[in-house]
Amino acid sequence: MKRILTLVLAIAVVFGMSYTAQAKKRYVFGGGPAGGTFQVVANGIQVFGPIKNNPDFSIKAQSSGGSVENLRTTNAGRVAFSTVYAGHVFLGRNGQMKNDPNKYENVMVVGYLYGAPAQLVVRKGSGIKSTKDLEGKRVGVGNAGSGAFANCELFFSHMGVWDKIQRNAMGYNDAAQAFGNEQLDAFWLFTAFPSGAVIMAAQTNDIDLVDLAADAEASGYFKKYPYFGHLAVPAGTYRGVDHDTPSFFDSALLVANAKVNPDHVYELCKAVWSPAGLKHMLEQKKTFKDMSVANGLKGVNPEFLPVHPGAAKFWKEQGVLK
Repeated sequence: MKRILTLVLAIAVVFGMSYTAQAKKRYVFGGGPAGGTFQVVANGIQVFGPIKNNPDFSIKAQSSGGSVENLRTTNAGRVAFSTVYAGHVFLGRNGQMKNDPNKYENVMVVGYLYGAPAQLVVRKGSGIKSTKDLEGKRVGVGNAGSGAFANCELFFSHMGVWDKIQRNAMGYNDAAQAFGNEQLDAFWLFTAFPSGAVIMAAQTNDIDLVDLAADAEASGYFKKYPYFGHLAVPAGTYRGVDHDTPSFFDSALLVANAKVNPDHVYELCKAVWSPAGLKHMLEQKKTFKDMSVANGLKGVNPEFLPVHPGAAKFWKEQGVLK
């Protein structure tokens, strides 16, 4: 009889463990290319203790091409969470992406992460003082499918130089290396500062940054694309760049597929925007210094950028969302 009871208990334990393993939901978090902040977001959330040890779900970071790819894969449910620029969420929901009339309506906002500014790196003394000066030059324009590439195409097309440069689609680290080997005259980034790729470039070259805000202002870029904001890369951010460099930025948002369990989104918000979670994210990269409960929905108008129900519950509790 004891042997039968022991066997029954053993079977119950095995089935219980199996059920627990099956019950724990596994979510993929879309990151970004090597050298970019998007991948830091995904990796940082994946390894944070309260999320890593959550009994209900787990997060698996997965690299990607960046914002545009994340928009599409999140909308399709191939990844549950990702980082996407606010501009792409807005354009995607309204079917206004370049050469893509599809409407990406399954992508919903979870929270604000940081402001990502455009940065155009050139050699000091190169004579490149404006976007217009890039005509005929070899320029790294970001990974195809990334937010960097899409924003580069948007801005350079607006400035009339997209079809007048020698475009090289590559990630930030690859671009920095090619720039160091004098295979590029300039390279574009759309990411938070300080960027590891720009730091790498500054180790082997005397670099400078181009004032992009002046071009944007004079050309009516801010009026045409009102979701961009003004920002300057402070002097001393990169070796040898001893002046503030005006630019423009978009907000990087943590987003989720509309069908992700609201309870799990709520738990993720509670973990990431807790004091310990914010401290953890800041330890991953100084870029996240503006992450806070108060800034949880910074730049997000729910009328145009819908908030996921699970996140909405959290932000209402925090008094951030009415």
